[in-house]
Amino acid sequence: MRRSPLKTMLTVLAAGCVLVIQAPIAAAAAAQAAPAGSEWSRHGLDSAETRFSPLRAIDTASVAQLGLAWHFRFDRPRGVEATPIMVGGTLYVSGPWGVVYAIDARNGRLRWQHDPQVPAGKGMHACCDVVNRGVAVEDGRVFVATIDGRLQALDNSDGRLLWSTPTFDPELPYTITGAPRVADGLVMIGNGGAEYGVRGFVSAYDAATGALRWRFYTVPGNPAAGPDGAISDLPLQALALPTWQGEWWRYGGGGTVWDAMAWDPELDLLYFGVGNGSPHDRDLRSPGGGDNLFLSSIVAVRRATGEYVWHYQTTPGDSWDYTATQHMILAELEIDGAPRKVLMQAPKNGFFYVLDRATGELLAADKYVPVNWASHIDPASGRPVEAAGARYPAGQPFMVQPSQLGGHNWQPMAWNPHTGLVYIPAQENVGFMMKEPDFRLEPGRWNTGVPNPPVPPDAAIIDQARQSMSGHLLAWDPVRRSAAWRTPHAGPWNGGVLATAGGLVFQGVGGEGLAAFDARTGERLWQSDTWLDILGGPISYELDGEQYIAAAAGFGSSIHLSSSVLLPRRGGNAAGGVFVWKLGGTAPMPEPESLPMRAAPPDTGSATAVRRGGELYARYCMQCHGAGAVAGGGIPDLRHSPYLAEASLFRRPLVEGLLAARGMPSFADALAADDADAIRAYVVRMAHITRNTD
Repeated sequence: MRRSPLKTMLTVLAAGCVLVIQAPIAAAAAAQAAPAGSEWSRHGLDSAETRFSPLRAIDTASVAQLGLAWHFRFDRPRGVEATPIMVGGTLYVSGPWGVVYAIDARNGRLRWQHDPQVPAGKGMHACCDVVNRGVAVEDGRVFVATIDGRLQALDNSDGRLLWSTPTFDPELPYTITGAPRVADGLVMIGNGGAEYGVRGFVSAYDAATGALRWRFYTVPGNPAAGPDGAISDLPLQALALPTWQGEWWRYGGGGTVWDAMAWDPELDLLYFGVGNGSPHDRDLRSPGGGDNLFLSSIVAVRRATGEYVWHYQTTPGDSWDYTATQHMILAELEIDGAPRKVLMQAPKNGFFYVLDRATGELLAADKYVPVNWASHIDPASGRPVEAAGARYPAGQPFMVQPSQLGGHNWQPMAWNPHTGLVYIPAQENVGFMMKEPDFRLEPGRWNTGVPNPPVPPDAAIIDQARQSMSGHLLAWDPVRRSAAWRTPHAGPWNGGVLATAGGLVFQGVGGEGLAAFDARTGERLWQSDTWLDILGGPISYELDGEQYIAAAAGFGSSIHLSSSVLLPRRGGNAAGGVFVWKLGGTAPMPEPESLPMRAAPPDTGSATAVRRGGELYARYCMQCHGAGAVAGGGIPDLRHSPYLAEASLFRRPLVEGLLAARGMPSFADALAADDADAIRAYVVRMAHITRNTD
């Protein structure tokens, strides 16, 4: 009888944290593709996702001469997180709802636009706004994934739809916000939705036809339902299933692959990062414990088939929303006197990891920001040594550091092989975690098992919370395993990073536009205030002998929703767009748009009503309308809503479903009229507390 190839080839390393398929690896030169140079043809510039441009006309001496070359405005508001792509003189960028814009890279003129026409109601399943992190371009096709789960191929010359493939049932609470990756004729895409109770997977599709080639589920399904008939069946059965307890499938399990991927063409391995569990609290989804593979893991598979090769779990049995979906970089480092092909990642949990990318062997793991949930990573087992109480047992809340926002979130980092440094948009924050009393599953809604604490209507406490969050650009030396320098920013939120051969690091800095830093010292050399936040990665390209720097800018994203009350606000509900700079650029910077303010009604709510309303707002409203009722950009700000004027008006959208066609669902199955009145009391109180902070 033929034995299972998985069982004969798997070797368990270091107490189960790393598992490897032993297979011959051909010796070869560095796996990362040569940088495109004049073009920016992939999400991270190259398949290794280095985000290092070899262009050097803009350098530490000339950067002061940078000026705006042109600006393009999107035709709709909401969050902007895309990294643009520049191929053949055309800049391709996605905006809110996955709308694709093809723009002349020389002058900013629109060549074509594609609107996937996502139903407005799908926005309720987007944890962190209806953003899109970018497109992929190859062989005359532009690939984009939509919030409602369609992977689409467009003709790059005119935007004509070539094919459209549904990747999941749009009625389920999945979403897609990530950028597809293209690798040798296959298009890879994952999804989001773990907070809403889904089961994660990543899929590969034929780039020419859109046909599904393989699918890898990241957590096991209901054992009673049998195998999925997918390439992940064997590793799920042999490796993952023993690490789960209870009836996790009732809650979805989570493990969504919502962002980072990288591809090593030499080894032909695809690496993807896996997200958090559903619910966040492991005691709910897997009572009795367990590592819950493949949550919060980096997984390596064969590109062509999806066959499992190895994995490394950064946070076994994750209970803190510590995803491993953050940006990954492939590089070659000299470690202990020998060259090693490595994968580097700074996930949410606060540790910077260096892994052998052929085997998954842990080479280094060090704190890059303050961390209190674990003292260190044990080098022998590869597992974190957890602090007492970190899993917030019943009745024992825990102030965890980093918070659920992470020491580094989705904003991409960059690698400069000349300096040997990784540039990380790092952040320091603290989060309050406790078990949700009387947790009940609400299908299609927020189900983390960890309550969102309401922002108290107290100006002093809000100011104190602002001071507790900070961001900085961190230059990390992965060989010396320490920080080379840190450059603090005024705000708590950092944008993505671009490194260049001109000795510069470009980064969007919260509330301050785009800045350029000296790559060796961290000195800030240049800044351009866009008044819109630059969150995605800037890029550089060259046309007609001129070097350009480009970035997409706008409001939105998780920070503007979960912490909007803590952020500076300019520009109101303005639509985002693309800003492009060059040496000697003289285009005028557009002015910020004023935010229309409607006077709040009298604050007559009782302390009891306001407290109850704050709890309900945090549970049902914050994900879209912002923490503390301060909206994060394109979403309506309830403090200035005409429906706030009277209790009877405020109930109409919330309970009666008046605005369902515009994407605001009715909550009549969860909220009664008196609940709506309590939420209104809280919003009115917050409108008065924050009226001087907008």
